Amino acid sequence: MTGSVPEPRWLSSADQVVWRNYLRATMEVREALERDLMDGFGLSLNEYEVMVVLSEQPDHTARMSTLADDLVNSRSRLTHTVNRMERRGLVERSSCKDDGRGVNCRLTEAGYALLESAAPLHVESVRQNIFDRLSRSEIEAFGRIMAKLGDV
Repeated sequence: MTGSVPEPRWLSSADQVVWRNYLRATMEVREALERDLMDGFGLSLNEYEVMVVLSEQPDHTARMSTLADDLVNSRSRLTHTVNRMERRGLVERSSCKDDGRGVNCRLTEAGYALLESAAPLHVESVRQNIFDRLSRSEIEAFGRIMAKLGDV
């Protein structure tokens, strides 16, 4: 393949400020949410997200590959997270009945009980770290922006 490499489309100074603010804000908010869950319930944000997705599934069960896709997680990262959760009795894995190669992950009763206990603290943390800091019009704009960015 021949030809020249296109010139990079460098960010303007104003765009660079927006980009760095985005990076800082996402890291700060994620760390605050993680800290609250860890301090209150010994849960990482990833573990909490796994529990939420499983709680919304029929029989609180999902195929691991589907769970990884839903969480936008690599299968390797999800496996490590689920291993930790399984050791704590929060989830359990089993072979898929309709496909011997697949693995299901199910939220246990203990996992569901922990999720129910942690949810009020997590929702309050989300409110304090995001929604309480924005006006209604900013929240609506933020929602539109996040939906657009998530549509990759």
